Amino acid sequence: MKIRYFLFILAPVLLLASGGEGSGTTDIIPRTINFLIFAAILYYLIAQPAKEFYLGRKGDIANRLDSIQVKLRESNSKKELALQKVEEAKVSARAIVETAKKEALILSEKIASDSMGDIENLDKAFNDKMIIEKRQMTRMVVSDVLDEMFKEGSISLDQDEIVKIINQKVA
Repeated sequence: MKIRYFLFILAPVLLLASGGEGSGTTDIIPRTINFLIFAAILYYLIAQPAKEFYLGRKGDIANRLDSIQVKLRESNSKKELALQKVEEAKVSARAIVETAKKEALILSEKIASDSMGDIENLDKAFNDKMIIEKRQMTRMVVSDVLDEMFKEGSISLDQDEIVKIINQKVA
């Protein structure tokens, strides 16, 4: 194989070697042929590695692009999942707020009813206390009147007068 390369390099030199005569012709044709042969040898030597480099580079770029697209799809799916969770959280938050409002209304109604019950109990207790105090006052007045009547001794009063006196003291 190396012999072939050597022959390709040596062939133009042997074929186009000028004898050194001093003719006035230009050597454009031999130089062109030499260039073409050089270009062919260069293509022969470099074409396959250049193709492999190009195909490898193309494959690397395609692989990176594929991996980027996979990551993009994953991030889009994660984004969609996150958006779904946000929507679920919003729905849950609305439900919690509604429940809290209902509970607050129920608690306020319960507190109001308990307060009304307490007020009624206090009012009833006050009225009972008033009745008890009136009875005690009546007993005290009756007791005072009777004590006064018995202290004076000989005062004789009939029943109508006693009732009248007691009514005056009580009123």
